[in-house]
Amino acid sequence: ADEGRPLHYGFSASWASARGQVLSGVAATGDFHQSMSLLGDPDWQRSSSPAELGRWLELLRGELEAGALGVGVLLGYAPRSDPAEFVALGRLAAEAGVPTYTHVRELVEADPTTPIDGSSEIAAAAAETGAHMHHCHVNSTSRRHVDRVLRTLDQARTEGSRVTLEAYPYGSGATAVGAVFLDPERLPRWGLTPDRIVLLPSGERVADAARLRQVRAEAPETACIVEVLDEGDPADVALLQRSLLFPDSCVASDAMPVIWPDGTMDTREWPLPPGGTTHPRTAGTFARALRTLVRESGSWSWLEAFRRCSYLPARVLDFAPAARTKGHLAPGADADIVVLDPATVTDTATYLDPTSPSVGVRHLFVAGVPVVRDGAIVPDAYPGRALRAEPA
Repeated sequence: ADEGRPLHYGFSASWASARGQVLSGVAATGDFHQSMSLLGDPDWQRSSSPAELGRWLELLRGELEAGALGVGVLLGYAPRSDPAEFVALGRLAAEAGVPTYTHVRELVEADPTTPIDGSSEIAAAAAETGAHMHHCHVNSTSRRHVDRVLRTLDQARTEGSRVTLEAYPYGSGATAVGAVFLDPERLPRWGLTPDRIVLLPSGERVADAARLRQVRAEAPETACIVEVLDEGDPADVALLQRSLLFPDSCVASDAMPVIWPDGTMDTREWPLPPGGTTHPRTAGTFARALRTLVRESGSWSWLEAFRRCSYLPARVLDFAPAARTKGHLAPGADADIVVLDPATVTDTATYLDPTSPSVGVRHLFVAGVPVVRDGAIVPDAYPGRALRAEPA
């Protein structure tokens, strides 16, 4: 808030950070590198004792009382933890009137020994607690089991649970190389090999299992891209698009910070300086969704695309007063408005040039202040405001 931001912003309470503090003694700093390093630390991934569970739930409760926008959950990074802990978290979220946003644990197809199937866990916890459960990036966590996962979530909705979901229009994901599901012994369960992992920012494609073990041991916080689905394979593209076309599925980027050559992850330079590395979804998600699903395939109308990219995400946050006037155009709504050229709007970010900005945005107003005018960035515009929850 002191520095200013061009867009509105907010934060969820961090389940992983709270567990890290209690189970691993890792103090929370908000530093991204520390967060990525925590993902490869096995200490916080275990199940909690009753006393530990109570302690980290209280940490989350404190963050929610301070205005956190729900709770972000990384079950996929602690896949052997006790499912009862997630139910306890669901009760806390229901009590506070906020959602959980979950990267689910392993699916039963990939790990028959999992304590509970990841997508089924979302459905069961929503039914048991009444909490709003948001299933994050269905495309990458479901891999080639998207259709089964979507059936599970659809059944949960039919039975009255509030289950929402999102996806991004890329076949690759991004994470820290120390993530438990990138263990060389686990990769074959997803039909993956080490050479489907590319390290950022070096660009190194991991050669083999030995190299993967070395990097995971020496630098588990290293950001990487994981090629889950083949974007050149029509069958894989169709699978990816089904996660986006599912009724009421939101478009969300799951964006990663840009890592610049000097190791920093923020810049106010425009045009962006060269050499930044990230996943192209960070810069291209929404324009890519408009290009592929409206202009090229005709799967969505423009109105439906705007509903998926703006209106539905705002409704996920409708427990926050500031979100209720966002995502739609109407008298009294916030003046957060994007004006697009439907003939030219497209992504330009690629895996080789991941920070290349999208084109076709003619004007962008944030709180009524121009951030893009006549297709050009207004570099000194910082009208972004914080969104905070008001827990029940």
